[in-house]
Amino acid sequence: MSRVTIAPEEDRLNAQIAFAVEIDKLKRVVRRNLLMDGSRRENDAEHSWYVGMLAMVLGEHAPPGTDIQRVVAMLLVHDLVEIDAGDTFVYDQAAVAAQAEAERAAADRIFALLPGEQGERMRELWDEFEARETREARFARALDRFAPILANHHTEGGTWPLFKVTAAQVKEKVRLIEEGSPSLGAYALELVELSVARGHLSE
Repeated sequence: MSRVTIAPEEDRLNAQIAFAVEIDKLKRVVRRNLLMDGSRRENDAEHSWYVGMLAMVLGEHAPPGTDIQRVVAMLLVHDLVEIDAGDTFVYDQAAVAAQAEAERAAADRIFALLPGEQGERMRELWDEFEARETREARFARALDRFAPILANHHTEGGTWPLFKVTAAQVKEKVRLIEEGSPSLGAYALELVELSVARGHLSE
């Protein structure tokens, strides 16, 4: 009786397809901020695409020598862990405190779905993003923080008044933007001040 075996390349493809099916779930993870037309809340997959595009468009505001392709790759994978861990509202201190452990466990599971070296490469990108030790990671994190400020500014404050977020709290998050891109940090501060002046963000 002959034994049917799975060819290594077929097994590899099956693993890649399993990962592809799994990450489709990112489209179901809803974030707090609205789309800029105010019609509905943004999902994580849309956010990941958007900040990846921002990296390409705003790459000249990154530190000299920044590998923008690596930044884009990092931004595409940075929120995959939220399939398991969910979206953490950056102004919810209790949720933020529990975030790291939940996201590490999610990274262990999700990236392990891929064939060995592919999963390792993506996990390395995620770890790099979290550590913020390279200029690429700092610029990626800057864009990740910049996008919701831009969205809130263009939706009359968006989530800020809803969750009673203050200008001081937003400015604290702007420091992360300044760390990755001084020019984008300065622009974000201008948006904060303008939002306060228009009554869309409390002092």
